[in-house]
Amino acid sequence: MYAIETENIIKQYKNGIQALSGLSLSVKAGEIFSLLGENGAGKSTLIRILTTYIRPTSGKVTMLGRNIYADAAWVRSQIACVAQRTSIDTYLSLEENMLFQSRLYKIPKAEAKKRMEKLITDFGLERYRKYPVSSYSGGVKRRLDIALNMMSNPKILFLDEPTVGMDIQSRISMWEMMKQIRNDFETTIFLTTHYLEEADSLSNNICIMKDGKAVKQGTPTELRSFLRENTVRVHFPNIEDAKKYMGILKSSFRKEEIIAHNSAVIIHSPDAQSDMECVISFLAEHHIPFQGIEIAQPTLEDVFLRLTQSGKEKYI
Repeated sequence: MYAIETENIIKQYKNGIQALSGLSLSVKAGEIFSLLGENGAGKSTLIRILTTYIRPTSGKVTMLGRNIYADAAWVRSQIACVAQRTSIDTYLSLEENMLFQSRLYKIPKAEAKKRMEKLITDFGLERYRKYPVSSYSGGVKRRLDIALNMMSNPKILFLDEPTVGMDIQSRISMWEMMKQIRNDFETTIFLTTHYLEEADSLSNNICIMKDGKAVKQGTPTELRSFLRENTVRVHFPNIEDAKKYMGILKSSFRKEEIIAHNSAVIIHSPDAQSDMECVISFLAEHHIPFQGIEIAQPTLEDVFLRLTQSGKEKYI
């Protein structure tokens, strides 16, 4: 069963900007689905449509088997959305926030307390339950925000960049929380993130967007197999050197696609071993300083960069 299906969605705003240009995707029930795309790709517009805040200009959207326009009120009762900014009353305690949330959803008091106790225990929030939220760290506030939205027992949970700005320990805790929501609560998670390793680690399926369209959808393994060739990666001391020497390398390796990403130049190569030897000779001959060179298998980041950029010469 599909939790979400969109078919040829188009969204054009009154100012003429077309945010979505025939987007089609499908999300299976009970999976973590990640939506990836550069800023301006249309991710936020799609989230607003799926959460019934706005309507598309045209196209079809079904959630849990129902048309979201004909059954918008029912759909809203089945979903929850955690935005980038937390929506918690910082003057209240964790318990007070969760019980207040239950009243908004008209959950009976006994059932609300039962759900609250389970969520507090499952998400490791016991030590924070009596303290005002203003005293929590950012990571704990985010965990509480998600727990609050789970009080309504949603079938689909939308998470908009939930780990942005977190330290690595908080991010790992959040990853475990998302897996638990999927596995123990059987909730479908629709995730947007700019952290590709996060999508790779968590997702059952991933959709990469560009210019309002889905350019590729599949499992992380399927997406990585999209690039059949390996890559030659030349590491430089800094970003400036990578951009500088990328142009010089491009003049000698015209047939290969070359990308400058952070402090490395990445060469997509059908014959990586031969190309690496040629690159080493080229760098030595032109007295170009570099920190290291390696042959690497394609990563999800490589696939994302290939699908979302255009042109042979790329600075990312």
